[in-house]
Amino acid sequence: MTQFSDLNLDPKVLKAVSEAGYETPTPIQAGAIPPALEGRDVLGIAQTGTGKTASFTLPMITLLGRGRARARMPRSLVLCPTRELAAQVAENFDTYAKHTKLTKALLIGGVSFKEQDALIDKGVDVLIATPGRLLDHFERGKLLLTGVQIMVVDEADRMLDMGFIPDIERIFGLTPFTRQTLFFSATMAPEIERITNTFLSNPEKIEVARAATTGENIKQGVVMFRPSRKDREGSEKRALLRRLIDAEAETCTNAIIFCNRKMDVDAVAKSLKKHGYDAEPIHGDLDQSQRTRTLDGFRAGEVKILVASDVAARGLDVPAVSHVFNFDVPSHAEDYVHRIGRTGRAGRKGSAIMICNPRDEKNLEDVERLVQNTIPRLDDPKGTTAAASAESPVAETATEEERPRRTRTRSRSRSRDEAKAEEKSATVEPKAEVKPEPKAESTPAPKPEVKAEPKVEAAPEPKAAPEPKAETKPTAEVASEPKRGEGRGNDRNRGGRDRRRNDTRDEDVVGMGEDTPAFIAKSFEERRAS
Repeated sequence: MTQFSDLNLDPKVLKAVSEAGYETPTPIQAGAIPPALEGRDVLGIAQTGTGKTASFTLPMITLLGRGRARARMPRSLVLCPTRELAAQVAENFDTYAKHTKLTKALLIGGVSFKEQDALIDKGVDVLIATPGRLLDHFERGKLLLTGVQIMVVDEADRMLDMGFIPDIERIFGLTPFTRQTLFFSATMAPEIERITNTFLSNPEKIEVARAATTGENIKQGVVMFRPSRKDREGSEKRALLRRLIDAEAETCTNAIIFCNRKMDVDAVAKSLKKHGYDAEPIHGDLDQSQRTRTLDGFRAGEVKILVASDVAARGLDVPAVSHVFNFDVPSHAEDYVHRIGRTGRAGRKGSAIMICNPRDEKNLEDVERLVQNTIPRLDDPKGTTAAASAESPVAETATEEERPRRTRTRSRSRSRDEAKAEEKSATVEPKAEVKPEPKAESTPAPKPEVKAEPKVEAAPEPKAAPEPKAETKPTAEVASEPKRGEGRGNDRNRGGRDRRRNDTRDEDVVGMGEDTPAFIAKSFEERRAS
């Protein structure tokens, strides 16, 4: 069996490794360290929790043992997708380089630029950074990358998910062409493969396990959850999570609960605290100091349950995590591999349980297709969620959530009653107006006159010429009234109505039946009187 002493590492590095309690390298370490020490580019593919960090940290310290850093020109560069992973790499560097004189600088967000600039000005051998903060320092003119001899890209597939690939390509262009590149990833997406073909020169490919595989020492399961009502989905799902935690109480020493959304992280952590569980949230919107305190407390055992978003799914190295609970099915299938990789590390046993809603079944199929395995279905520890929702804590939350819904239904019923009353009043008014109309037309006089009207009006058309003149006087007066500035728009409407009345007198009148409006019947009576 290969030992660390067989890998041609620096004696000072071997001393630090033995003091850390390691003697036998993992498969990815045994495959990546020898070609890295030879100066070759390395492409390492291995599932999370297999020791990829030491695969590039140990050879980097050995290669940088000779030489001296210059101000603002680091000799090596390590790019990490998240602050937590960058901080973890920095801790590993301190552990393995404690017997050397190499210096480092950590460039992450949430820390003052002034402190970081002071470290860069002194000159550092190893620069560990996230892409965004690194480019901020470069654009401010505080950093030069022309002296980089070794460049490491850790968790490249996570870089792709977070949208850092354009930044990675730009950083590659700022470093020398003669650099040595160490590229590590758990999965190989087509975009990642394109980058490796572009920026790596004849790399040594070490693929310890099939891409996107899960550890055999992790017991997996999924509970198919169906809420009794849509407005109770959140409370019933959180109640199911508590039942799953209680069912694993004998073997659950600590756990990480992953949620897809930050708002769910806060809601789940608050709910667990309310029911007496020791839980703390961690996600990207929290201050860096708070995130660091939470992680330190979880590592020290002061915090038993860590509720996290995917910001903690990569590179979070807590060796003794016994359980991982997926509150949501991850939207990206690759994230499932990284999430459950937080447990079962270094050969330990672990458990990973997931809750799946009906709308997440497609994502579950994607996960099973990626890992090429069917995840066993588990039963609810205490029966169906519908029965559990009748318990006191869940029922209280459900009734609180129903209150605004009830008020909305009451307001809707009131508005419907008002609408019905308006419809009744509207239907009564036309009936009152329609009743006199048939009375005006029911007299037998209009019927013979309507038939004779075309003949009577055809003869006196030239004699009726003076009648419009007599009626044009009010229209002239109306036209003159807008000059006074009073009722200009209303007078125009009146004039238009008069003109229509004058025009319709010269046209043949056609009977409209019993539904003739009252104002039309009135006009007939006026004409008969004239």
